[in-house]
Amino acid sequence: MTTVPQRLVVDRGACAGHGLCYGSAPDLIDSDELGDPVIQVDPIPPSQLETARKATAVCPERALSLTNAESPDSEEPPR
Repeated sequence: MTTVPQRLVVDRGACAGHGLCYGSAPDLIDSDELGDPVIQVDPIPPSQLETARKATAVCPERALSLTNAESPDSEEPPR
């Protein structure tokens, strides 16, 4: 079975900077000087997919998503 590479994407317009995502997945997500999430790993290793899913689930603004890394629509918009 082949696994499609996945990537975490932040919707900067929806993110309110609660920090729950990087608190729940510090190996995948860090924060910048403003407290905004910064994705550290791309694509997500299969061994960390469950952690990435949990990080998306804890975001109260639903600003974090897990998408197909090979899709051109999965690119994070510029800041």
